[in-house]
Amino acid sequence: MPNQTTNIKPANLLRADDWQFEYRQKSNPDNSNLDLLTYGVYRIAPSVISDELFHRNEEAILFNLAGTHTIELDGKPYPMNYYDTLYVPKATPYRIRETGGTTGSIAICRAPAEKQHAPFHAEWENVRKDEKRIRHLEKKEVYIMLDVTEPADKLIAGYTFYEPFTRAFPPHNHTDQEEVYIFTKGKGAMEVYPDEKNKTFVHSMNTMDAATIPLLNYHPVFSQEEELHFIWCLAGERYWVGDKHKEFMTASVDTLTTQLQK
Repeated sequence: MPNQTTNIKPANLLRADDWQFEYRQKSNPDNSNLDLLTYGVYRIAPSVISDELFHRNEEAILFNLAGTHTIELDGKPYPMNYYDTLYVPKATPYRIRETGGTTGSIAICRAPAEKQHAPFHAEWENVRKDEKRIRHLEKKEVYIMLDVTEPADKLIAGYTFYEPFTRAFPPHNHTDQEEVYIFTKGKGAMEVYPDEKNKTFVHSMNTMDAATIPLLNYHPVFSQEEELHFIWCLAGERYWVGDKHKEFMTASVDTLTTQLQK
């Protein structure tokens, strides 16, 4: 009689602290004083693929921060290397596969959306050389990864790099955009405050620290001994402050309140 056990697959032992894929929610509108933005981080074990992920009423942007991945978005593969981003339309299923053999990390920011737009994949190696996507400020570089030229309901996003010992000037706030800053490299400091008299948020910021920025709060950043990088992700009216307010680029005012100028 043939051996009937030869095609039986073996069991796996899963210890209590074993894991393959996890989502760490960092903030959402219930606990962040924001109305729109949710921020979290995916952690992916080497060579693992996630279950199907889906945001029924939200658009999202993924930021690849560690490892290499392939995002299978609505059946199409998108390779994700360091600092690459991917805009995920609302109600569009996707899966994350770690392809580099190391533990991966992907930050995600989400906001409610009414329309379903096309995906948009921004490769860091291309963006960092594309002058149309770079804004040069004194001792700072801004790289726009999801611009207003890419269709979306509420989100735009990018990276800002500070040289050592640099401060944000002029401090600015937003009347029609809320924001999250996610620090991805280096150490620095950040203030978030409604006016000079009420500086209740003054903190040192290390790698992967983040801050939510509700409407009408000024939010200057300061770098220290090393280069400082952070993600900025905005939800609301779709514009970048320096493209609408030239005073921000020239630092010709002491403070700046932003609004969409139609």
